[in-house]
Amino acid sequence: MGKITVSETKGKQRHNPLLKDISSISGDLKTTSKSKKSKKVEKEEPDFLDAKTSRKILQLAKEQQGEIEEEEGIVEESRPSFLESFKNVESEEEDEDEDDEQYSDFEEEEELFEEEIEVNEQDAEMFEKYFASSNNDGFGGSINLADKIMAKIQEKEIMKQQPERQVEGVRLPPKVIAAYEKIGQILASYRHGKLPKLFKVLPSLKNWEDVLYVTNPEKWTPHAVYEATKLFVSNLQANDAQRFIENVLLERFRACIEDTEDHSVNYHIYRALKKSLYKPGAFFKGFLFPLVDSHCSVREATIAASVLTKVSIPALHSSAALAQLAERDFNPATTVFIRVLIEKKYALPYQTLDALVFYFMRFRKAGGEHQESMMEQDDDEEINKSLPPLPVVWHKAFLAFAQRYKNDITDDQRDFLLETVRQRFHHSIGPEIRRELLAGTPRIQSEPVKDAVMINAF
Repeated sequence: MGKITVSETKGKQRHNPLLKDISSISGDLKTTSKSKKSKKVEKEEPDFLDAKTSRKILQLAKEQQGEIEEEEGIVEESRPSFLESFKNVESEEEDEDEDDEQYSDFEEEEELFEEEIEVNEQDAEMFEKYFASSNNDGFGGSINLADKIMAKIQEKEIMKQQPERQVEGVRLPPKVIAAYEKIGQILASYRHGKLPKLFKVLPSLKNWEDVLYVTNPEKWTPHAVYEATKLFVSNLQANDAQRFIENVLLERFRACIEDTEDHSVNYHIYRALKKSLYKPGAFFKGFLFPLVDSHCSVREATIAASVLTKVSIPALHSSAALAQLAERDFNPATTVFIRVLIEKKYALPYQTLDALVFYFMRFRKAGGEHQESMMEQDDDEEINKSLPPLPVVWHKAFLAFAQRYKNDITDDQRDFLLETVRQRFHHSIGPEIRRELLAGTPRIQSEPVKDAVMINAF
């Protein structure tokens, strides 16, 4: 038997579909869909019951309820009516309100009880610090002015209660002293590199002198002295820089010369002196004048004066310093500084020039005694022997003044200076001073003083 191909079966069907066969036979089966049938049923059902059927349902329910009550032995008269049940509900609500009021009263009593509790001071401080930090977090908190004042008072009381450490008259918190003692140990072995940040902050502190004393500047290395001088002189005002130069730099300068065998100064200390001239007024008041007033040796004066020769100084500062030095008592160290400042060849005001003229005139014999002696004896050597000799430094300073300012003195001043040369004659320097004074053209004595610069004393 051969196989049926697809082409043969395509054209004709083997049998009728089942739906057609069922519909051709008479029966109860309908061809409508279930959804349509359900819709029709829903439409046929009424939305509500009529009064008759509802009365029957209620009657049946009542009879069933009565039978149940008879079985359980419940008397119908003992059951509360609807009004009574409503009243009971209201009474229950009133009881609940009374309970709420009692609970609220209990809360109030509890709050009063909490207010009367004594809180520990430490716990209260912790509580206040916590809420103060939470207010400052930026979440809408605000601080009252009274709270700030009370907080400041509490901080002061706490600082008073904390034990402060005292180091030879310096009263600072113990943490500050411990930190800067370590800084002092670092500076005691410092050679190169950056300074500690805690040390760089010192010029900005109000009590920087007390904190600086803790670091023990006497044990600093010369390298640290140089770096500290740069830091303090550049960042402090002139008055504060003067105190640093006098208390630190001057002491280290003198100690360095005394401790060395050849009485020389360390290279870094010498560089620190140069840096201190960044503020000339602080240098003169904090280093030069205290050095001169404290029995300065010629060696110290020579080393310090060499710094002045290598650094440029404003003319007004140098003229004021000359005027101050000329008013001091005679000292070879003072004369060294006068000579160095004169040799800088600044245009000095007449006020300073007059002070220098009176300084050199101070060393001659004044009055009639000198005139009588001049009439009796004409030998300058005998006059010179009657007066105590002066060091060569003084004669060199006199010569430098005559060479530079011979045209800025009056005729009277030149005559007095020539007389001083005659009395304080030096065999090699005296003739040069006399020649310079005679070669000059003196200024007119009646010249207006308005060109002179009035210098205030330091």
